[in-house]
Amino acid sequence: VASSWFSMVTNSSCVSSMRSSPVCRLGTHSRPVVVAGASGVALALMETLADFGVASYFGIQTFTAGIYKAWLSMDMPLAAAQLATMLLAIVALLLWLEHRAQRRMRFASQRGQRAGSAEAQPVRLVGARSLLAVLVCGLPVLFGFVLPVLFMLRPLIGGWEDLPWAMFVQWSRNSVWLAGLSALLATALALVLAFALRTRPSAVTRGVVQLASLGYAVPGAVIVVGLLLPVGWVQAVRPESSVGYWITATALGIVWAYMVRFTAVALQSVQSGYARVPASLDDSARMLGTTGAGLAARVHWPLLKRSTAAAALLVFVDVMKELPATLVLRPFNSDTLAVVTYQLARDERLGEAALPALTLVLVGLVPVIMLSRTLRQR
Repeated sequence: VASSWFSMVTNSSCVSSMRSSPVCRLGTHSRPVVVAGASGVALALMETLADFGVASYFGIQTFTAGIYKAWLSMDMPLAAAQLATMLLAIVALLLWLEHRAQRRMRFASQRGQRAGSAEAQPVRLVGARSLLAVLVCGLPVLFGFVLPVLFMLRPLIGGWEDLPWAMFVQWSRNSVWLAGLSALLATALALVLAFALRTRPSAVTRGVVQLASLGYAVPGAVIVVGLLLPVGWVQAVRPESSVGYWITATALGIVWAYMVRFTAVALQSVQSGYARVPASLDDSARMLGTTGAGLAARVHWPLLKRSTAAAALLVFVDVMKELPATLVLRPFNSDTLAVVTYQLARDERLGEAALPALTLVLVGLVPVIMLSRTLRQR
């Protein structure tokens, strides 16, 4: 439908006019933006498919909610595995569509130069158009962020002294510990993979990097099923094995799930940093006898500090907010802020859920602030 609409507005009479209307210019010049938007739609769909907390709270029968219901409530691992396989197939289809959209994307930019045509300058809206633009851009933020935050602040202000501050400290400590450990490991793995891809870009290295990049698209529920089914099989074959204990009673299983899902986030940030490091620096370092670990430590690392810090921060925030895998794989007595928020909201204890929920909101604002500063600098 979108393609037909753009074809309709970019007819020959419209394009032939040198002073065409804004609608005609939109149809003529916005095709690359629409293609990029299609990729963003695929990402939003994958995030929606992976969501569990909202669907469970409102009683919406989604794939993720069905997987947990089949596994935990009905004790039917086979049904959970079937649902997880179907969900993974849908995610694979979305990834294929996103890949096709990205193959058609071509960008060219000249930094520091203004557009040479008045047609390409930003349009300043006035009057009713300005008000309409403010409403269209502001209403989602108002109803999706401002009003919910104000609603959560009410019980905090009214019952400040009755809040479980001791438990809140414990929940925060668990969240920070798991998020910090996972961010450290995921960022280290991303650095190793990116360095290997830069210095030895073989088919095997490209395949491993591509496989690691797909982890973020896999929902947490699918990762849980993919981890616990083999563990259950091992326990059935060898009851004396301690694999089940190490996976479910320690942080090993949950950190492994975090690594599978969020290494892609760190890898993308590190690779973007490597893209700004000229290959000539590597050649110069090799001519001076610096190779291997010395090349990574003495040449690459000083230039990758900001990208690495951004990668660790993004993984940290994502792990803090992660719910589906944490809900099942967390160690005993290791509730995180996300898990506690879900449990309290499910029990309709919204006043008590406000404190951990607002904490997660504040943590999630950190990368948004950093991104806005980066965009302003550009």
